[in-house]
Amino acid sequence: MKKLLLIFACSGTILASAQNNVNITQQQYGALKQNGQLDLTKKYQFIGSSLLDKKVKPTTEVLAQRGQRAMCSCLIPLDSSFSLVPFYSDDSVEFRNDDSYTDKLALPFTFNFFGTNYDSLYINNNGNISFSAPYYEYTPDSFPTSLFQMIAPFWGDVDTRDPFSGLVYYKMTSTALIIKWENVGYYNVHSDLMNTFQLIITDGTDTLLPAGNNVAFCYGDMGWTTGDASSGVAGFGGVPATVGVNQGNGADYFQVGRFDQPGNTFDGPYNMADQVDFLDNQEMYFNVGMSGNIPPLVINNNICDTIDVYTGDTLRSGEVGSATFNIAATTPEINQLVNVTVSSSSPANFTYVNVKNTPTYKEYECTFTTDNLASGIYTVDVVATDNGVPSQVTSKTVVIKVVNGLATGIKEQSKSDISLYPNPTDGFINVKHNFNTSANPVLTLVNVLGDTVSTVHLNNQTQGVDMSALPKGVYFATITSKEGKSKSFKVVHK
Repeated sequence: MKKLLLIFACSGTILASAQNNVNITQQQYGALKQNGQLDLTKKYQFIGSSLLDKKVKPTTEVLAQRGQRAMCSCLIPLDSSFSLVPFYSDDSVEFRNDDSYTDKLALPFTFNFFGTNYDSLYINNNGNISFSAPYYEYTPDSFPTSLFQMIAPFWGDVDTRDPFSGLVYYKMTSTALIIKWENVGYYNVHSDLMNTFQLIITDGTDTLLPAGNNVAFCYGDMGWTTGDASSGVAGFGGVPATVGVNQGNGADYFQVGRFDQPGNTFDGPYNMADQVDFLDNQEMYFNVGMSGNIPPLVINNNICDTIDVYTGDTLRSGEVGSATFNIAATTPEINQLVNVTVSSSSPANFTYVNVKNTPTYKEYECTFTTDNLASGIYTVDVVATDNGVPSQVTSKTVVIKVVNGLATGIKEQSKSDISLYPNPTDGFINVKHNFNTSANPVLTLVNVLGDTVSTVHLNNQTQGVDMSALPKGVYFATITSKEGKSKSFKVVHK
């Protein structure tokens, strides 16, 4: 207690501006949180003058092109058109922070949120945006709730104060706002696990999103769920992270799920808490420009682009000339049911098995073979229908491109197909992979600022890479084929 009193004496007085509002400096807030003394019934307002009034402009961080294509088309690689999000602490911009938020940011377009139009918003460091007020809250709540009005691609206790953590970036256009939490750590100053996820909101016309949608959630590699102050241990357990949207009136909301463990298990939005690796490389699209029953959500389960299937291709599955993939559908609202139909333009070449069947979530493992098929475009069609009032329908078409002959490029590999060791390393790593070396795979090392510091051609499926000349720190190792297929990992040079 003496330590806290000394901090307050040096930092200033905490002021109660109203019954449930507390004006506080970022330093005072951090001391209370670390000691478990925050009163969660209070609304903490960080002391500091308006950044916009002071005309403080966000600094643009110019990032080198990484020479890689995001696994999902909706996860946009960082480049020089992105700026660091201007979170503030007291009177200054603080890009590395815990629980901060921006001043109100003006939008150059109108965003329709359940029938209300907004031309400004707040970006909150803890994985969400809001409209009426900013949020510092680090322990997530489930949706629906009357306490928060937010869009949350991943509401958890993001903490970017560790220098090895990534940061939060944004890009504004005349019709869209893109916010990317790039390899961000978690509370209390941890970067052993990191998350990459992205939010896109638009005016409803931008072609970044499929027609009829104005929100997208996009995910890279998701490594943690829970900060220490939310009863998490080593990034997991405790209070689950929340993915979804909440208007705050108890009627307009949806929840994708809540996540508290590593792994790939997922059983829908309102059953058991789920495992965060399920989100890896997912892309999800919504329309929140309408009030009332929200249509079912079709989850692509890592199907990001057209699936190429080669006649004679054995790399995607154990059968010659076949592709296996999962697709799922869920109802994002409480007490609704979902019915799903799955079909193909070539039924003789298509089979599927229902591998998860709950009232609110259904998942299918699908197999498409090229037996007796000519080259061309084929489809798998999914139609999901809920029992809301009025009933809503969502359709998804998976495009299958059949090509004669063997594939010459690299197929997307699972993490189990690639190993980098030792990691952490004191200067030398071995790279082991199952990629076809005829596709000229390249290992690229990128530092935390986005600079490419090393490029190595992988002529063998096990190859040593010397990092001893590089400064100690965190790097992102990406194996890329000449076709642009890639896989990334974090490497620690100690």
